[in-house]
Amino acid sequence: MDQFRGIILDGHKGAAVPVPFDPAERWGFPARALWRGRRGHRVSGRLAGKAFESAIVGRQRRFYVLVDEELLARARVRVGDTVAVEVQPLGEPAAPARTAARPARLRTRRRARGAGR
Repeated sequence: MDQFRGIILDGHKGAAVPVPFDPAERWGFPARALWRGRRGHRVSGRLAGKAFESAIVGRQRRFYVLVDEELLARARVRVGDTVAVEVQPLGEPAAPARTAARPARLRTRRRARGAGR
């Protein structure tokens, strides 16, 4: 679990806390589609000691964990407060499916055309 402290910022789409690392680099897998027009990393963690699930999204080469109104109320924090944050990816993309090993082919001699007819 990654831990950091950050100031809760108010953006045009709600509150968020800056994340001091690139999740794709840290966790080793790229951002995925979250909803139409937005890619990011789904996360679980704690903000000011309160458990949450959300997403880390990128904007202008920086990363932010989105904080909804319900979490702000539960954690009793507001925009401008500095908070402790812990995050971890909610689920890594499934590893590429490995195909089951094919049974070895039985090698049989091919008859020469016309042989044995």
